[in-house]
Parts: sequence; C-alpha cells; structure tokens
Amino acid sequence: MSTAPEGLFGNSPVVLPRGGPLYLQLKRWIEGVILAGEVVPGHALPSERDLAIRANVSRVTVRKAVQQLVGEGVLVQRHGSGTFVAPHTERVEQSLSQLTSFTDDMARRGMIVRSEWLERGVFLPSPEETMSLGLSAGEKVARINRLRLHQDLPLAIERASVSAELIADPNKIGDSLYKFLETRDARPVRAVQRIRAANIGEIDAALLHVPIGSAGLQIERLSYLKTGRVVEFTRSIYRGDAYDFVAELRLSA
Repeated sequence: MSTAPEGLFGNSPVVLPRGGPLYLQLKRWIEGVILAGEVVPGHALPSERDLAIRANVSRVTVRKAVQQLVGEGVLVQRHGSGTFVAPHTERVEQSLSQLTSFTDDMARRGMIVRSEWLERGVFLPSPEETMSLGLSAGEKVARINRLRLHQDLPLAIERASVSAELIADPNKIGDSLYKFLETRDARPVRAVQRIRAANIGEIDAALLHVPIGSAGLQIERLSYLKTGRVVEFTRSIYRGDAYDFVAELRLSA
C-alpha cells in the first residue's frame, strides 16, 4: 500500500476551510485534497494523532471526520494498516428491460469480469426456496453463490437457487449459469425482479470491501421458462456506489 507524497497528506500544516463544526471543516479539507487529484487511491491518511496536531483539533474531531468519509466511501479503513483513499469505483448501468446474465451483460460493455465461488452444491431446500421454485416434497435444490468482480473490484454477490432436477452437479457450471441452463433447454425467457435499498450487513460488507451498513441494492428475481415454470430464484446484493439500474418508461396509451 502506498503512502502519501510529502506536502499533501505528508507533514505540511492543515489550513481548514471556514464555516461549520470543526469536524466538517476537516472533512471538507480532506475531500478537497482528494478531489484536486493531489492524492490518488491507495494513499494513506496521516495517523489520527498526527492529523490532530497538524490541524490543531482534537483526536475526537479527526475521528468523526474520518468516520463520515469512510461511511461515504471516500476513505477505507483496514484493520492493522490504517486509513486510505478509497479506490475509484466505475459505475455500471444495467438495463431493467432485458433479461441477461451478468457475464453477458458485462461482456457487451467490454468489461472483463470474473467470479469467486462462495457456495456450490445440492441441498435440502429452505421453505422460501420450496415456495419460490414450486418444489415438491423430497426435491432438492442446487445453490450457486458467487462473488462477482470487475478486475479485482467486487461488484455484487449473487445467490441463485435452481431445482436439482435441472442441475444435478453444480460443479459443472462455468462462468454463466444461463449458458449452462441453455444446454439443458431450460434458459429463462422472462423474469420478475424486486429491487429495494438495503444496508449491507457484516458478512456481505467484508466480501464487497465496503464498510458495514453501506448503501446497497438488494434484488430478488424469479425467472420463468416458456411453460411458465419458475426455473431460478436469485437473491443478489449490489454495491450502491457501483451500480445504476436504468429502465425505459413509455406513456400509457
């Protein structure tokens, strides 16, 4: 991890912009240095003690300013390492009018994505999975849980459930679940999605490299075959600072 160059986040005195509480003045100063491009993602913030001395404020004031910037995703804290300028997150627009796989959608944008498997196997279904997929007594479910990344930046966590009748061995799935289902003549043709705002919990925040409680988008999707059968039940959590979902609306006749 890089350190800041001398005279920026280095040892020079801090001249706070006037107006408002001290912690907001310090917050604006840090934001100004970052927005001016004088430091880049990965540069380290001075220690709480050093910054308090340089800005002539209390350590409580420094802590409050830093916590706000961490909560806004401007800074990131790593246990045992310190506080750093957060990496720039390129926002992705995803259409809500087309049913595409994550892999295909990102490929059309020229983005190289990869997945890290979190869970892959056949299990007894939960009551929610049984109801959503319309499973009969004794049927099992294949779970395909993945962390989706663009280069090394985590974008989303996808937790998909499909009847084990269609996926007997989830370990055979490659990059795209939909491409695998297509080989079983079971690729979905339509879907219903429910999107809502969510605060990212501790486990997911660690996977997505964001502070606990960060803003996220939680999506539940039911995908259907031509016959009307539900083939996929997916629950995903997307980074709120990385995704914009776009829908085209037309005036009703």
